[in-house]
Amino acid sequence: MGMTIFIIKGLVRDRSRSLFPFLTVAIGVALVVFLDAYLRGTQDSFFDTTARLVTGHLMVTTRAQAQEGEAGSLETALFGVKGLKAELKGKYPDIIWTERIRFSGLIDVPDSLGATRAQVPITGLAVDLTAGSVEHQLLQLNKALVRGRVPEKSREILLSEDLCQGLAITPGARVRLISMTAEGAMAITDCTLAGTVRFGVTALDRSMVIDQLEGVQEVLRLEDRASEIVGFFSDGGYDDRRAVQIAREYNAGLNSREDGFLPVMRPLREASDLGSLIDIVSGVTGLIVLIFIVAMAVVLWNAGLMGSLRRYGEIGIRLALGESKPALYLSLLAEAFFIGLIGSVAGTLIGLVPAYYLQKVGLNIGGMMKNSTVVISEVLRARITPASFFVGFLPGLIATFLGSAISGLGIFRRSTARLAKEFSE
Repeated sequence: MGMTIFIIKGLVRDRSRSLFPFLTVAIGVALVVFLDAYLRGTQDSFFDTTARLVTGHLMVTTRAQAQEGEAGSLETALFGVKGLKAELKGKYPDIIWTERIRFSGLIDVPDSLGATRAQVPITGLAVDLTAGSVEHQLLQLNKALVRGRVPEKSREILLSEDLCQGLAITPGARVRLISMTAEGAMAITDCTLAGTVRFGVTALDRSMVIDQLEGVQEVLRLEDRASEIVGFFSDGGYDDRRAVQIAREYNAGLNSREDGFLPVMRPLREASDLGSLIDIVSGVTGLIVLIFIVAMAVVLWNAGLMGSLRRYGEIGIRLALGESKPALYLSLLAEAFFIGLIGSVAGTLIGLVPAYYLQKVGLNIGGMMKNSTVVISEVLRARITPASFFVGFLPGLIATFLGSAISGLGIFRRSTARLAKEFSE
């Protein structure tokens, strides 16, 4: 205890040997903490948006639909959706399952005489919008609603706010929805614009249409059929390992015969082709920590060498007074530990400040994504987790320890027999 107090007092009184290493550690740790929280937030935002609006945490489609991907047509939609959904609920009761239909077509805006005034292509999503449906929560419709209301009956639709502004229409307007049935015939439906939405995703806000599931099934001749059944973990977060395992187990129990209309389950990483991104993001934090450990260790190594030159006389006196080289070396490591500990605490607190701001307020990058086709939120956010309070201590302590351990090896090259000659000089 006495030696600990002695070392701490020495660091406080002689700032020249503690200030620079402290600042180096604090800045490095602050960057590690901020980047860790930022990457976690960006990953959550990206995956949450993709899951809610596109794939779910798990997606069940026909094999043909899975092979065709986004180019798939309604011809490859699932059959017997009610029974399949009930089966999934019974087998995986802790997962929320809901069916959806994706379609494309045109929105036709008539003038007062019924002739076409404007016509634009759209991307349609048909979901269950009845009262109490889980889709209200999954799509966060109350949050996304800009004007009007959520559809309450068939033939009422939601359009993206940006699309409505371009078409110069408001809630209550009559529009025509033109699409293709499962057999390839043209389907024209007169609809009422119930409200407008903005999801904060440029790729969708340009042309999104949300319609009632039952009405679309009737118009497009998809009775008891759907493009997909999507599943969401009840705790809200995406667990990649769990999703992959569930999909593998489900697919293993299916008939192995080649039938394009048999169902197949895919986790988010496969359904959205985000597997490589998930793997990269998962390893980025460790890579960042390693980079900062090496960078700070090199800087602190050089700082230690400079300090050894400045403290050359002090080290010699301590050796001459009988302090052993191992004991002196350990005292230098103890100094590095306290500097690393204090610097890590300060750096963690500094790094959490901008991370907390991004978590609460966020950074809007919508102006940079006007032509984006990627389903990602326009507001970047960070996410502070319990790990954020500790992730900086790893590079902070290891870097200072390595820097001092390497630079302090010069102590063992000092010859005690030459100390008297050095002092006389």
